[in-house]
Amino acid sequence: MNERSWNPERITEIVSAHAHLEGPLLPILHAVQAEFGFIPRDAIPVIAKGLNVTRAEVYGVVSFYHDFREQPAGRRVVKICRAEACQSMGGRTLAERVLKHFGTDWGGTSSDGAVTIGPVYCLGLCSVAPAALIDGEPHARLDMPTLVKAVEAKP
Repeated sequence: MNERSWNPERITEIVSAHAHLEGPLLPILHAVQAEFGFIPRDAIPVIAKGLNVTRAEVYGVVSFYHDFREQPAGRRVVKICRAEACQSMGGRTLAERVLKHFGTDWGGTSSDGAVTIGPVYCLGLCSVAPAALIDGEPHARLDMPTLVKAVEAKP
């Protein structure tokens, strides 16, 4: 992630580069988030105008999908599996403890900007539950000390 300050000209370039695609909105939003680290609210009208759709349509997609962020993420991004297998193996308790430890809620970022924690619904690691993604890397057979150590380790 580049996470630099957004500007309307760069958003317009991203829209133009993807406008030829069938169903370009998702690729555009992914490109914007890859470029800036999140989808800036002020980018929504620029995207809507470039695609000739309403702002509500663009915002609806941004707010619907868990992977899109409207605020910059923490330095580390943790996605804890919320599927049944992980839940049955202690994932719910683990998630509650991790959220409390970092002082945030689902989709939130710790006050020091260190970590953003979100849900993910099945990583396919059911046999080694509970599991999570830390900066996109899968981690399994997690307990509280193991998860916190992995999150607090230097990336």
